Amino acid sequence: MTMIPFNATRVTARVGDLDITLETGKYARQASGAVTISSGDTTVLVTAVTQPLAEDRGFFPLTCNYQEMAYAAGRVPGNYFRREVGRPSERETLVSRLIDRPIRPLFAKGFTDEVQIIATVLSADKRVNPDVLALTGASAACHISKMPFLGPIVGARVGYVDNEFVLYPSYKGIEERSSLNLIFAATRDAMVMVEGGGNFVSEDLVADALAWGHEQVRPLFDIQDELREKVGVPKLEVTPPQRDEQVAEYLGEILTDDLKKALTTPEKMVRYAAKDAAKQKAKVAVAEKFPDDPSKLAAVEDIVGDMTKKIVRERIVKEGLRIDGRNTTTVRPLSIEVGVLQQTHGSALFRRGETCSLATATLGSTRDEQRYDSLLGDATKRFMLHYNFPPYCVGEARMLRGPSRREVGHGALAERALTPVIPDPENFPFTIRVVSEIMESNGSSSMASVCGATLSLMDAGVPISDPVAGIAMGLCKEGDQYFVLTDILGDEDALGDMDFKVAGTRDGITAIQMDIKIAGIPQDVLKKALQQAKEARTHILDHMAEVIAKPRPELSTLAPQMDVVYIDPEKIRSVIGPGGKNIKAITAETEADIDIEDSGKISIFAPTLASMEKAKEMVLYYDQKPEPGKNYKGVVRKILEVGALVEILPGQEGMLHVSQLDFERVDRVEDVVQLGQEVWVKCIALEPGGRIRLSRKAWLMEQAGQEVNLDDFKRPAPRGDRGDRGDRGDRGDRGGRGRDRDRDRGGRGRDRR
Repeated sequence: MTMIPFNATRVTARVGDLDITLETGKYARQASGAVTISSGDTTVLVTAVTQPLAEDRGFFPLTCNYQEMAYAAGRVPGNYFRREVGRPSERETLVSRLIDRPIRPLFAKGFTDEVQIIATVLSADKRVNPDVLALTGASAACHISKMPFLGPIVGARVGYVDNEFVLYPSYKGIEERSSLNLIFAATRDAMVMVEGGGNFVSEDLVADALAWGHEQVRPLFDIQDELREKVGVPKLEVTPPQRDEQVAEYLGEILTDDLKKALTTPEKMVRYAAKDAAKQKAKVAVAEKFPDDPSKLAAVEDIVGDMTKKIVRERIVKEGLRIDGRNTTTVRPLSIEVGVLQQTHGSALFRRGETCSLATATLGSTRDEQRYDSLLGDATKRFMLHYNFPPYCVGEARMLRGPSRREVGHGALAERALTPVIPDPENFPFTIRVVSEIMESNGSSSMASVCGATLSLMDAGVPISDPVAGIAMGLCKEGDQYFVLTDILGDEDALGDMDFKVAGTRDGITAIQMDIKIAGIPQDVLKKALQQAKEARTHILDHMAEVIAKPRPELSTLAPQMDVVYIDPEKIRSVIGPGGKNIKAITAETEADIDIEDSGKISIFAPTLASMEKAKEMVLYYDQKPEPGKNYKGVVRKILEVGALVEILPGQEGMLHVSQLDFERVDRVEDVVQLGQEVWVKCIALEPGGRIRLSRKAWLMEQAGQEVNLDDFKRPAPRGDRGDRGDRGDRGDRGGRGRDRDRDRGGRGRDRR
């Protein structure tokens, strides 16, 4: 029987320092389009499948899923089931959104078949991040398929290391060396999506990075076209939706004034009610005008939408005014308050126009860190920002479920904006969780979350390095004119050509997110948008500083108390105790969380200051070192012929010689102390070998009011050196043995002459 070889088609391009390969025909051959994209030892399989729907849902049903398989990195999943579970991780959700956002607008209008894109990481090394490869792979899979996809696009990451731009930087390069982590997706002509962050980078650096990166990835457009030429199938023909000009003309006559009035109403809910009334009027009028043609009524929704878009944009172009009467550069009115909730560690209410965030900050111990699996191994995260968008914030009623992809994405953006200002764990070893509850929404709730989160952190006393604020920018393009809009409303987001969110401090940008709905924007327009965003950001920071300019000098009294102590690493075993006995006793008595590191660093987190001090005292008890001259209440651990071993400190025993048990001669150790007995002793010496010498006699002398001189308790010098024998007159501690030995030694001396 003849073995049939796999028949795969492969194309490769050199981009930056990497060779990137697209291959098709080997995997998932029954998908509408399937490619593997590889670089180094990282390989991602991307499939795209389309199928017709039984009925038109009125929207484009696209689903994008990115999944990281543990086997790709030679790992077994760490969960109970030891397999990839159904719920995607936060990273998988974010990368899925990263693929969806630039891909979705590039399908032909009128195409409503269901499309599912699945990107599966098959192999992963520690050099090449698979996320942007998956984005390019998704474009290639759609490009070679029958789907009416108007690509290709390319996804890439740009870093900034040692004053130079780097394409596709490694994991390590991003984490340790790069001041910029910028992901973009672009067509041949322009950017369509940007996502990333930086350590206070300038607006010009961001713009230059995007321009440089776009130029570098051009070979990846070529290999996608080459792959389509080799294996691509004919595209589906799609008829764009046709505008019913008869209905449009009729509605223009009867509805324009009503819509113009509605679209100059500043209040969102009043405006929406007026728009709904105008739309209902249009439906009734069209039904009466064309009673025998249901298609006329079906056209009303789209035509009213087109009229709304035209009215809003014409007012911006001709009058320089927007829906709520602002010009293109004005930020909506601000309201700010901190300390609004009594039992939280920090809280703030930030309102900008009709968008409002209630932000809370909560501090926890290192045990509260988020622990998760990743392709690189087990990982932890000590700063988390969670974003919640309840239905009431937009006047809706719907089921409450888990966090949506949008909520995960908005939270990650706000978290990225604040991460550069969070204190490092060495100086502030708390776990920090911020939650932004959106109270009302009319545009850019994610940037309101950035502002609210900053305020709540400062209210909690978290020593952030600088306050952070964020703003959302929009764009209206008419012909060759570009109008950049500051602080866009929800309607301006929907009706405009760009949603551009920028967050940062006074010194630079920390997070950026951009989605462009048109073919692209010139470099000078991008720079103008960035500069306009900086001015708005500074304006907001000024208002925030009027309420709270810097973090409170002390943590909230409700926050956990924390201290760090350092002990001898050899004493860690004593702190823990057999079977964890000692550490369990400490935590039970003080209600403290105690984290012990191999280096001897011990972090103590306690609910109150008194609890923390008690826990600290109990921990340090096990790290004590015996001090000569100090009294100890010890326990007799062993009886020897020459004395007793007494434990004076945890795990530390000293020798209590029989001669040091009492003033009088002691023949048997057991006559004075018993095994397990508590006994007071004084430490009289620490010998070079680490041995501890103890004396009960010295302690008794002290109790009797006698002065104790530790020099009197020194060991006698070796026989070979008899020069430093001191005064031999006081030999009371040796009983009568001294006189007997003197007489014996005298006679022996005469014999030796």
